[in-house]
Amino acid sequence: MLSTIQSPRCLSRFPIRGRTKSRSLHILSSAQPLTAPSSTDHSQILSIRESLLSRHLSAVQLTDSYLERLRQTEPQIKTFIHVSEPDKVLKQAQEIDEKIKRNEEVGPLAGVLVAVKDNICTADMPSTGGSHILEGYRPPFDATAVKRLKELGAIVVGKTNLDEFGMGSTTEASAFKVTANPWDLSRVPGGSSGGSAAAVSARQCVVSLGSDTGGSVRQPASFCGVVGLKPTYGRVSRFGLMAYASSLDVIGCFGSSVADTGILLHAISGHDTLDATSSKREVPDFSSQFTSASSLKSRPLEGLRVGLIRETIDGAVDSGVKSAIHGAAAHLEQLGCILKEVSLPSFSLGLPAYYILASSESSSNLSRYDGVRYGNQASSDELNALYKDSRAKGFGPEVKMRILMGTYALSAGYYDAYYKRAQQVRTIIQKSFKAALDENDILISPSAPSAAYKIGEKKNDPLAMYAGDIMTVNVNLAGLPALVLPCGFVEGGAAGLPVGLQIIGAAFDEGSK
Repeated sequence: MLSTIQSPRCLSRFPIRGRTKSRSLHILSSAQPLTAPSSTDHSQILSIRESLLSRHLSAVQLTDSYLERLRQTEPQIKTFIHVSEPDKVLKQAQEIDEKIKRNEEVGPLAGVLVAVKDNICTADMPSTGGSHILEGYRPPFDATAVKRLKELGAIVVGKTNLDEFGMGSTTEASAFKVTANPWDLSRVPGGSSGGSAAAVSARQCVVSLGSDTGGSVRQPASFCGVVGLKPTYGRVSRFGLMAYASSLDVIGCFGSSVADTGILLHAISGHDTLDATSSKREVPDFSSQFTSASSLKSRPLEGLRVGLIRETIDGAVDSGVKSAIHGAAAHLEQLGCILKEVSLPSFSLGLPAYYILASSESSSNLSRYDGVRYGNQASSDELNALYKDSRAKGFGPEVKMRILMGTYALSAGYYDAYYKRAQQVRTIIQKSFKAALDENDILISPSAPSAAYKIGEKKNDPLAMYAGDIMTVNVNLAGLPALVLPCGFVEGGAAGLPVGLQIIGAAFDEGSK
């Protein structure tokens, strides 16, 4: 799937590159991180490695340029909950430079600055989950994904903002701040991984990690005009990821190119004995399957069977988004794909089934935050009052609402009517995707029904916000991989708003052609 589509054509149209006269975005257009000429196609990670090994730039120079960029843009975008101490980050970069001077081997991610969503544990900085109940909490360990990145030389620059415990689609449900979209500071970056998407979009880091339970990597990737990848369930270890809905949660990747997300996915993938759900399948080298654009023939995707999901381009989708998706589909045909519409009759059932299942699992998973075992504790002389006050003060309104919905769905009188039936719908969805992917190599759809909307526009209308997840939740229910990349623009803001194309593949087919 990653090798099917090369780097998006629209990435050069970022407003942070000075394509707008808006004063706020003009601030974002200054102090671009240092880059170097490279023979590598569109990959910042490979360009950085080439620059370091050729001594064209040092890791300290590259790191300092990104830190300066972050210092200038962070007050406007509010991407990070916690930023690593600059001296500590520069020290790690200096150690990489010293290794290179001694002609020692450095990891493939040496000098690459990575931002990590704040529901993924890091041992050397706070991990709050975007919630007051974990404010100041420092885990004694790194998540497996973070540990693997560090072992390959990556530098964690900070922890990004998110909707509390991943419950939301705008990053407005964070207990600490509201993140803005780098394309238009009055709009949301999407969620729940809005901070990680905005950090890559604003060039505050090279790549970032997010989590995806029902679209939390793919929707913000679309809103922020970056590449977002949700891997197959089990491809990446969930150890160290704060559980929201355990049967749906995955750690995903953000980058400014398909190549970078593929390299990042390869780095964090693989079996982990600390996660019983992680797959023992061999992890292919995704980067080895990328082809230089200059070496491609005129119809490089000749014969690739592409199914456009009919139910995703109906009247509920904005006209501008439809036009962008149809334009992307036409371009795929020009590249040699065989395009046809496919119907998934169960598609509309995914949204209610997802919210029943996710809320039910969250009501169980979040019971651990009681003020005794984890997080902040309210003062009380009586145990039940301690539980009640700690959770009442620690959780935000969105989290409380989903816990209540989940507890209700799991209660004795309603279990069969809600939770059991939602699981049955999940099986139907899995079968419908399998049938469609047996006849097609990939499926495509919009990533969201609209482009980024205004901050506060849907905050008081949860049903409208939930409806925005219709394009993505089915993929999580089926456990499939999906890639989102920019495919066009719609009117809005000073320079237009990006639209993302979602590409869905069969399970563990991230690297197939």
